[in-house]
Formats: sequence, C-alpha cells, structure tokens
Amino acid sequence: MEIVLSGFRRLLHFRPILPGTTLRDRLLACLGAFAGIGLTAFASGFAAADTTHLLWIVPPMGASAVLLFAVPSSPMAQPWPAIGGNVVSALVGVAVAHVMPLSAVSAGIAVAVAIGVMSLLRCLHPPGGAAALVGLFAGASSSYLLPLLPVGLNAAVLVGCAWLYHRASGHSYPHVVPKSAPAAGPLPWRFDREDVEAALEDLGEPFDIDPGDVERLLRDVERRAVARARQKGGATKAAAVASSAR
Repeated sequence: MEIVLSGFRRLLHFRPILPGTTLRDRLLACLGAFAGIGLTAFASGFAAADTTHLLWIVPPMGASAVLLFAVPSSPMAQPWPAIGGNVVSALVGVAVAHVMPLSAVSAGIAVAVAIGVMSLLRCLHPPGGAAALVGLFAGASSSYLLPLLPVGLNAAVLVGCAWLYHRASGHSYPHVVPKSAPAAGPLPWRFDREDVEAALEDLGEPFDIDPGDVERLLRDVERRAVARARQKGGATKAAAVASSAR
C-alpha cells in the first residue's frame, strides 16, 4: 500500500523519472519537440512539393524527438545514431521486403537485423526498430530511396532542430562530456576512467549513459563526501575543545 501511495505522490508532484531534470526542463523539452516535429513535417512536406503531405514525416521521428529533446545526453540521442540509426534500419526493412513477403516472421527479422546493423555501425537508436518496420511495410514496390527520402531527410531536419534548440536552452548537444575535476583532497584510493569502464563492463548490464558522465558524477559525489567529512570533523573538534574548556 505504501508503494502505491508513494507512486501516487510522485505523480501528483510531476516528478521526472530521470534524475537531474526539473519540471522546467520537461516543459522546455515539450516545446522543443513541438517545434522540432512541426519544422520537420513542414520541411519534408515542402521537399515533397506539398506542405500538407505530412506522410513525409514517418512515425519513428516521434520517438526520436523524445530522445533528442528530453534526454540529449544519451549516447543513443546523438546525431549519428539519430540519423544513421533511422536510415540503416529503414534500409534493412526495405531489403527484407524485397526478399520475403510481409509476415510476423519478416517483421521480426527486419527489427532483429536492424538492431544488429545499428550495433555494428555504432548508431544504436531505439526508434530505428520502428524505422525498420516502416521500410518493411512500404513493401517490395517501394524504392531503395525511401531510407533517404523521407526517413533520412526527417532525421536530419530533426537533428538540426535539436541542435538549435539546445544551443538556445543551454544544454550540450551534441553531448560532449566535460573534463572531470581533480579528486577532492587526500584519499586512500583513486579511480579513473578505465576503472569506471571496467566496472560497467563487470556489471554485465547495458546502461544508457556515457562512462565520462559516470566519472564526472562520481567525482562530484567524492567531493561532497570529503566536504561533509571535513565539516563533521571540524564540528567534532570544536565540540571537544569546548568540552575541555569547561
């Protein structure tokens, strides 16, 4: 019951599920997605010589917008994954459609191969799975240009909109991990980027975060812990002095 009440309280306060975000960030992300999808639809329709031809914006762009505007620091939201992931996945879908009929099996094959190709090309992007289905559903009669027009055009315009939006809102995009500050004070141990990468590998679970961001976070935790320990030590020393003076 307590878990249910806790979840309800979180919902009432509209607390973001992602740490490090605020209500203002979420609202700005909504505005950014509104502008980005709108401009992508307009630009793609214009390229099709018909500004009302919104079928030139494919459904996976909606999912891409969530990543690009709401979690711009995600490795899967960077320009190459956003553009390359959608394009190569759509190409996989079209290729599968040309060699086998539409079925549950072909749908599974298209998405599975798309994931494999995106992983090999270092452009893993979750909406790519939907882009693969778009290519597949387009059927064998579709052209191999479909991954470029409209999918590639959609993705490129959306990434451009995200770049402009994040420059205006003060976020880092494409995300570049800042250099970590030096360790805080004398400590009996030190860690570096290699330790972070090794620890993530040992966990055996995929995490949607750059190891550099993990290192930066740990450095900040380290500094806060050292500052708290010093403050506590200073308070203890002051109390001892006061006690001995009585």
